[in-house]
Amino acid sequence: MRERLSGLKLLNRRSSTKVSSLHPAFIDPCPVSGLLSVSPMRKCRQTHLGPSNRRLAAGLVLLLGLVTAVSAGAMGISERHETRHQIDDLEDQWRESILTRNVAAADRLLSEDFMAITANGMLQSKEETMANLRNGQVQFKSIDITDRKVRFYGMTAIVTSRAAVEGAGPNGDFSGNYRYTHVYARDAKGVWRIVSFEASRIHDVHDKDRKEQDRQP
Repeated sequence: MRERLSGLKLLNRRSSTKVSSLHPAFIDPCPVSGLLSVSPMRKCRQTHLGPSNRRLAAGLVLLLGLVTAVSAGAMGISERHETRHQIDDLEDQWRESILTRNVAAADRLLSEDFMAITANGMLQSKEETMANLRNGQVQFKSIDITDRKVRFYGMTAIVTSRAAVEGAGPNGDFSGNYRYTHVYARDAKGVWRIVSFEASRIHDVHDKDRKEQDRQP
């Protein structure tokens, strides 16, 4: 019995000696786990990016953002074709509202921050445009649209057209040929509205000859 007790004490002493003599390298240095290991383990290392690597990473993030934005705003062929029909229909509605002085229709087509540049270079807000329609200061007899072109840039559509106009305003007759540009913007609900308008008169050879004749005594 005494021999067994002596053997157990000797075994406990050897085990204590082994545990106390373990080198720190044999203990897991990672502060997360804190586990004991009987085999050497690599220390946890933090990866530090150099200046060039940080610039590269930032460039990749920026490129990814641009690709995502372009993909979100891009239109497929079928969607572009359908949207072109929508813009054509809105252009026809605009023409009809001007000819018939339909204030309600024009109000729906124009955005609240609509701004126009008339053929004589004057700025005109939505309120002023609506007022001209209501009081009849500007009246159109006919508007013939040709050479319409529509281009899309994400949520924006740009329309350029040629218009043969017959009409009169406070400053007299303004009949003639014009080039005009409409800028449409699509809101969060998918509704297209005109945000900008600009017109320029086409001065052809006949107009120049008439002006020269008018100057002659």
